[in-house]
Amino acid sequence: MNNDVAAPARPRGRPRGNPPTRESIVASARSLFLEHGYRGTTLRAVAAAAGVDPALIAYHFGSKKGLFADVMQFQCATALTVDEVLGGDPATLPGRLIDAVTGLWEDADFRRLTARGDEAAEAIREYLEHELLARLVEFLGGRDATARATAVVTILGGLVYTRYLNPLPTPAALTPAEARHVLTPALRAALSPGPRGRTPRPAPGRTAGAR
Repeated sequence: MNNDVAAPARPRGRPRGNPPTRESIVASARSLFLEHGYRGTTLRAVAAAAGVDPALIAYHFGSKKGLFADVMQFQCATALTVDEVLGGDPATLPGRLIDAVTGLWEDADFRRLTARGDEAAEAIREYLEHELLARLVEFLGGRDATARATAVVTILGGLVYTRYLNPLPTPAALTPAEARHVLTPALRAALSPGPRGRTPRPAPGRTAGAR
């Protein structure tokens, strides 16, 4: 029997209501998802654990899927704090990005949450696209900021996939420090501004006016 309540569409914009209440719901949901898994956790159980009406969960999160997405987003934001990662010395930014990603994925509880299948994958994609990528574009600035940020997120996404989601023997065998050493040059190159456009030179043996 499905104990989830019917949920209205998730409202747009910043949810109204008391932020501590929202945080307590996310914290209670996280504990239940870890203990019972995604399928074994109901909105009624989360509401009981948080001491709120199930309708309040439906209002803030829309559905169990929306609530789980917020739990995953909270986990990502706690470990991979974009402001802190971007706020240090630019010369060591590649290493901080790698350390943040490996630190997040080395956490046993986070790994248990990511085992929840499509819901977890969708939440991670949303975080990478709308939080990390968007913030990197803003941070880098300039004409090629989107291309550079995309390259960075692609490298980090490849690290996640080949080391954690579908591990290949060689990447999975690296320690976090070794992964940082291997990938830092690629990230440094991705973060560097590209060369400005130049006028093409004529091919050797031909003049600019030759036909």
